[in-house]
Amino acid sequence: MKKIKNILVLSFLLNTSFSYTQLFKNLSSSYESYSAYYLDDSKTGDFNQEDRFRSNNYLNLKSYLGRNWNFEIQIESYAPSPLLNYSPNFKEIGLSTFKIDYNIDDLNISAGNFYEQFGSGMILRSWEDKDLGINNSIRGLNAKYRINDEINITALIGNQKKGFKYSKGYIVGFDSEFDLSKITKNNSTFLMGLSYVGRNDQRTKSSFYPEMTNLISGRIDFSSNSFYSNIELVNKSKNPIVIFGSLSDNFIKEGSAFLFNSGFFKNGFGLDFTFRRLENMSLFSEREAFGNVYNESIVNYLPALTKQHDYSLTNLYVYAAQPNVSFQSKDLTKAGEIGMQADLYYFIEEETFLGGKYGTNLSINASVWNNLDGNYDYVNQNYDVDLFGFGEKYFSELSLEIRKKWSTKFDNIILFVNQFYNKKFVEETTGEVESSIVVLENTYKINDKKSIRLELQHLSTKDDTKNWSAFAIEYNLNSAFSVYFSDLYNYQNPTEEKKVHYYNLGGSYSKGINRYTINYGRQRGGLVCTGGICRYVPESTGLSFSITTSLF
Repeated sequence: MKKIKNILVLSFLLNTSFSYTQLFKNLSSSYESYSAYYLDDSKTGDFNQEDRFRSNNYLNLKSYLGRNWNFEIQIESYAPSPLLNYSPNFKEIGLSTFKIDYNIDDLNISAGNFYEQFGSGMILRSWEDKDLGINNSIRGLNAKYRINDEINITALIGNQKKGFKYSKGYIVGFDSEFDLSKITKNNSTFLMGLSYVGRNDQRTKSSFYPEMTNLISGRIDFSSNSFYSNIELVNKSKNPIVIFGSLSDNFIKEGSAFLFNSGFFKNGFGLDFTFRRLENMSLFSEREAFGNVYNESIVNYLPALTKQHDYSLTNLYVYAAQPNVSFQSKDLTKAGEIGMQADLYYFIEEETFLGGKYGTNLSINASVWNNLDGNYDYVNQNYDVDLFGFGEKYFSELSLEIRKKWSTKFDNIILFVNQFYNKKFVEETTGEVESSIVVLENTYKINDKKSIRLELQHLSTKDDTKNWSAFAIEYNLNSAFSVYFSDLYNYQNPTEEKKVHYYNLGGSYSKGINRYTINYGRQRGGLVCTGGICRYVPESTGLSFSITTSLF
């Protein structure tokens, strides 16, 4: 039935006289392919013969239909199977997204699949991230109207995408933003916003709680030439807590969120500070989707607010935001998270003692995240938390990064990181990990086209699986072609057979907007994160390759 519906939609578009004359005239497209052939490996595991080759493919087509109409579709293929640990709702070939936009003056109306974000995203964000396997677009109607360049209004309704399927529950939303910059007497920007999101889950009906869950948020944003600040408050109506995979009829709580961000930058100095408090803030278009490992049906955007590192060992014990209520045991109860992050940047000027000939960039990052402090009643499944109380520590990190150019040919990066990671509360397993990480990255420019990069890393800890080492070497033959080899090794793992070399050998070729990559090696099991959102990937060994291109 689904395939028939897709064919009918495409046939209608391609056979109307208006579409036929305009569709291909202004058509643009992009194509992405990510494939892997998995191999048996005594260290990382074996695979069934029929599941060895897996491939994710995305073809996106966009066109301007006349002056006021825009058209977009995305066709996806997961044949014969999707890459490891992608949702089982991604399978075979189908029409993934379809959208028609109508624009006239200050009005925009979208029908079909669309992406939207209200404020920081704490009550609504729909987006696509192929690396994480996320595409939670909303299928329905989205209308935007702008009044006198000072008021923006958005209204939407629809069902949320999950693979080639859609949620049974629907989402309604309203967002308004007011530009009050004219009341200021300088070039600063002053915005105020008010948002509403309602989630109606028709699959779970109970006399103990309503079908509709309501979220309301208010925000203020201010920015000037060297200073910015914003604050957002969210209230979430009562919603049943999920305990051991089941919705509770008596554990029903409200949720709330508070976000404050501010920063200052001038004359080579920058400071950014963020504070956030989340209480029972997870939201899914279907309540029973709570806790799924694929991030499916997630309505809002609650990333981990920690430094986003580029190195394998700094991401070994990576923090994921903790917005949920969890009552696993008497000594493992939590209702959300509270914490802060600060970034300090400073550029030491050229021709100074510490700056040298080319200057030096320094950056310091510090973050700490805790459970909400309060009274937790495990037996009666209830809690009463303090507004700004810091409970059990989840995670903390302090890092210093030094970027130094020594000559026209040589520069390096030195990174020191100290981490604390509470496995018991973050992963809901056991243990705590205190670690220190050192990274040294060196780049030598051989000539205008060729360069070589060497990366050395070490993680020291007396906890968990003990010490790790890692290195990577990359050779850029020119601006288009590069090759690399890397290895990640848990050389002090207490279990001898788990002392595994996670090696990788590969290369990439780029020409214009076209990019091709190939890699052979082992994937370490664990969390893979993009922008503070994570998904779990299992250990594997194999050959992978990707293509990113524009067809016309």
